[in-house]
Amino acid sequence: MARMVSDEIAAAMGSSSWIRRMFEAGAELRRKIGPENVFDFSLGNPDLPPPPEAADALREIADSLSQPRALGYPSNAGFMPFREALAAHLAKEQNVPALQARHVIVSCGAAGAIVSFFRAVLNPGDEVLVPAPYFVEYGSYCGHFGGRLRAIPSKPGDFDIDLAAIEAAITPSTRAIMFNSPNNPTGCVYSEESISALAALVNRVNEGRDRPVFLLSDEPYRFLTYDGVKVPSILDKSPYAVVLGSFSKSLSMAGERTGYLAASPDMPDADAFLAAVTLTTRTLGYVNAPIIGQKLAMRILGCGIDLSIYEVRRAKMLAVLDAAGLEYSCPKGAFYVFPKTPGGDDVKFVGHLLKHGVLAVPGSGFGRPGHMRLSYSVENDVIDRSADAFARAVRSY
Repeated sequence: MARMVSDEIAAAMGSSSWIRRMFEAGAELRRKIGPENVFDFSLGNPDLPPPPEAADALREIADSLSQPRALGYPSNAGFMPFREALAAHLAKEQNVPALQARHVIVSCGAAGAIVSFFRAVLNPGDEVLVPAPYFVEYGSYCGHFGGRLRAIPSKPGDFDIDLAAIEAAITPSTRAIMFNSPNNPTGCVYSEESISALAALVNRVNEGRDRPVFLLSDEPYRFLTYDGVKVPSILDKSPYAVVLGSFSKSLSMAGERTGYLAASPDMPDADAFLAAVTLTTRTLGYVNAPIIGQKLAMRILGCGIDLSIYEVRRAKMLAVLDAAGLEYSCPKGAFYVFPKTPGGDDVKFVGHLLKHGVLAVPGSGFGRPGHMRLSYSVENDVIDRSADAFARAVRSY
């Protein structure tokens, strides 16, 4: 057989994302037993509509299409009126009044921002440290450019950052420390104390270092926390901090692929860094984030979806787990819960759940075996009706 793809991609295809595998398994299961008997908690795909203001914003955009180049190329770094509005928004959110449009780059989702960042700063052999569990694609994002992801286990129980373990893992090859809060897959929100200590560590490590260690905060779920929990800012804690985010979840416009990268205004050589990320945004083929998505996000930047819907879903999901006797850490944000799997073999238990019509994702896919991820970004009825299936699966395992 002809070798149609590279060895690296062939290997990646052989160990493809557990999330996608479960998605495909779910499609097959629906055909076999009917969609009403399948309880799919595998994908973090928001099902809520965008804020109602989005419809008026799109009409306004449509009315402007007679203008020259209304849907033409903006700057590779983004539509300047949007960058200005986004910088003002982030300056308040991150407690950095000095943040300006030139510190912000609009990207093709948060993923596009991460990939463009890694292309701009990584040399082959550089390492990226990340608390585990972590979003499954991080390894590919840095691996495309010769980087290597090193997973540092987070603390047991609440999944907080193990600062001592991260400090011990730093070497001359370390180029970035990356974290995601609220976390996918655990729903953990790292505390102010943890983030401040991590930033202080990065600042200390960078003293006298020729190639600095960057501190990346991936924040697509920043908007979604529970019980009064606040997500700490990072741009005000280190000159080497970079924030990444998107509007996929907060404004339910995942398909528009609109995200951003914001660098600390105090970053040494910030202009050179941002010029490099702008260049890689273009040369990776993104060119620019979709212009309709940028104009839409700009017009509804201060809006939001109904967060109480997710509060209800979280309560229902936890009640189902309690009734089944599964152990978990209560999520403080996002729309995921990461319970322990009975017996410790997460792949085996998730396969057993599948026999009962329940789709979950093994924790092994997120760098933390012995757990599974459940996304409660699904209708209330699906969560309620899944209770019997979870209970039967646990009893029969």
